[in-house]
Order: sequence, then C-alpha cells, then structure tokens
Amino acid sequence: MRLLVIGGSDAGISAGLRARELDPTADVTLLVADRYPNFSICGIPYHVSGDVPDWHHLAHRSAADLDAAGLQLRLEHRAIAVDSDAHTVTATAPAGRSTVIGYDRLIIGTGAVPAVPAIGGLDRLGPADGVHVLHTMDDAFAILRTIAERRVVRVVIVGAGYIGLEMAEALTTRGLTVTLLEQLDQVMPTIDPELAAPLAAHLRDRGVDVGTGVKVHTVGHAATGRLAVGTDDGDHVADLVLVVTGVRPDTDLAASAGAALGVRGAIVVDRGMRTNLPDVYAAGDCVHTYHRLLEQHVYLPLRSTAHKQGRVAGANALGGTATFAGSLGTQAVKVFDRVVATTGLRDTAARAAGFNPATVEITADDHKAYFPGATPIRIRVTGDRTTGQLLGAQLFGHRGAEIANASTPSPPPSATGPPSPTSSTST
Repeated sequence: MRLLVIGGSDAGISAGLRARELDPTADVTLLVADRYPNFSICGIPYHVSGDVPDWHHLAHRSAADLDAAGLQLRLEHRAIAVDSDAHTVTATAPAGRSTVIGYDRLIIGTGAVPAVPAIGGLDRLGPADGVHVLHTMDDAFAILRTIAERRVVRVVIVGAGYIGLEMAEALTTRGLTVTLLEQLDQVMPTIDPELAAPLAAHLRDRGVDVGTGVKVHTVGHAATGRLAVGTDDGDHVADLVLVVTGVRPDTDLAASAGAALGVRGAIVVDRGMRTNLPDVYAAGDCVHTYHRLLEQHVYLPLRSTAHKQGRVAGANALGGTATFAGSLGTQAVKVFDRVVATTGLRDTAARAAGFNPATVEITADDHKAYFPGATPIRIRVTGDRTTGQLLGAQLFGHRGAEIANASTPSPPPSATGPPSPTSSTST
C-alpha cells in the first residue's frame, strides 16, 4: 500500500502515524511544503513572547521521531497538481525541480491560509515593510526579524480573535506598545459579550490599547518612515502591523483536481473523510466539519479536530471503517492571567439553529473559599427550554483555576530540526 499525504501539520501527521500504527508495512510518504513538520502553530505566540525561547520546542515530534515511526518526509515539497485518474501528484522540490509521485491512496491535509481583509494598501505591503500575517513558522521568524531590525516600539494588531489576543500578550511581554483593533463590538467574538468585556478590561489593565467597533480602512507608509493604519476614528502609527483576521481553507489544489467544495469553500468529505474523488481523502482545516449539536457541516478550523480527522482518514485509507464523531467547537485561550474557554453553542447561535435557548450565569470559586488561593470563575451555561438539552458552556477566570488546560505549555525535550533562520530567537 502506497499512502501519500499532502501536508505536514496536525491532520497530515496524524493520518500518517495512524496508518503506520495499523499497518507497519504501509509505505507512507508525506509532502511538507516547508521545513517544519508537526510544529505547533498555536504555540508561536509563546516563542514570540520568550516563554518558549527555543523554537525547536514547538515541534510536537522531531523529524527524527517521525522517521523512526516509518514516515518518509519530503520537506520543501509543495504539491501543485493531483491527477486522481492516474493516481499521481506533481510537486515542486528544492532547487526548482519537479517530481511526480504515484499513490494507491491519497490524503489531502493542506490546512488553511490567512484570510486577508480588503484593506486599502495591504496588497502592496509585506514583511519588508513591517506588515505581517501569522500562520507559519516562517511568518514567526519574519516578525522577529522585523522587531530586531526595525527596532520596533509600537505595534498595531488588526483582529482580536485567538491569535490576535495571544500576540497582544506576547508582544506586550516583550516590552512593546500594542494597539489591538477589532471591527466587531467585542474582543474574541466567539464568546458572549458578558465575558468579552472583562477580558478586554484585563488586556487594558496590562497595557494593551484595545479598540472595538473599529474598522481599518488603509495601511500605508507614514511620513515619518513608520506605518499608518487608517481607521474610522483616525490614524494609528506603528513600526509593525500584524493582520490576524482569521483563516480560510486552502483548497486550490483539491479544487483543481475536481474535489467538491462546500461550506466556506472547504472540501466536502463524508464522516469517513472521503472526498468525491476516487481513493482520495481529506482532513483538517481544509475540510468542512460535522457539528454534533447542529447535525450539519460547518467550517471549524481547530487543531484538536484536525488531529481526530487525520486519524480517521489514515485508518480508512488503509481500508478501515472509522467515523469522525463530530466536533462541539471546544476552544480555550490564555490571555495574561486569565483563561476563557467555550464549548457547544452560545445563545445566539442556538437560536439561529432553531433551538429555544436560555442562558444562565453564575460566579463560583474554583475551590472552597476558606482554603487560601480561591479565585472566582464566571460560568455561563446554555440549554434548550423545550427539551432541556444542554447546548453549551463558557468559563472565564484566573489562569490558575481549572478552567481549561490552557496555561503556558512546558517545553518538551529538545527536538532536532532545520537550521534556525537569522534572528529567529526572541530576546
């Protein structure tokens, strides 16, 4: 069995490892577009902040670990065409070479790419100008180079989702002055306003200038040689601009091969992660995701979901009958000394889906108040008035409370990896 996997992040690695678990004789090859297989993109802010000084520690497994598991890694091999009839993939290789690889089963795990908003001037600017996105290790290294070479003092972050919040903390921790701009009326739009408000207050308490309900219109060079971010309420001057306004599925390769696309342009798969193409599976941030409460597919790019989908794809590509159970959208984020976590449906989403929701809130200590160190947790629970079904929950509290396993991760043992790019280590 020749199993070819496109993508070296959570879905692709999980698929390859699962296949080797089930059949140690399977010939499993992974095409990885960059030099960083199985790296935690979610952990990048911790490297930028200096909490994880060695970027190698962001690798869930080293290249040597993956090789020992029987995965054949082809680094810096970018797939550019899939011929599902001939069962071949064409990829560009280092030094501009091209190679054609045959397969018996193919798994596409191309992930997502940054969703760049329609902001005037943004299409003409890039890292050389101090304007960045953040989705890959190379993006992280580029940001750190800009900080060092431009002697950055002021940063404007466009987007107050998970990455925007974590980078606001990371860059503030480095001693930079950070302005966080969000066009919606609250930070972290995936939680209720009642919890978003204290989260924004905590950011402000830590020195972050938070602007909500602020639409960015332009980004360009200022007369001072710095950058100007034009908004509804005036310009913000910065040395570095970070645009983190979400992602979209990276499906150009699959679509050009004839794969059907669905929700938000994601690849259509069944719950066995099969596409409409013969012997082709897909998993991770490039596919739609079955939501267990909504009982329909949505676009929900999450690391844990990608990992589970990858395992299903890896098993079924070898002839298995695994089924992806679905997702509830469980997410958690640490912001300075606070953690917020959410799962299931909020009141607004539940109502839009046809439920008759009711949401209640309580505040409770994380342990008995008489024992030293107790801290309050705000808990919001949503249920259906008609059926009594539990629909969702949200929690907000101190990072030391048992809200979620979202505290700063401890670095794993040193991992081997590709040589560090210039200025890739934070100070």
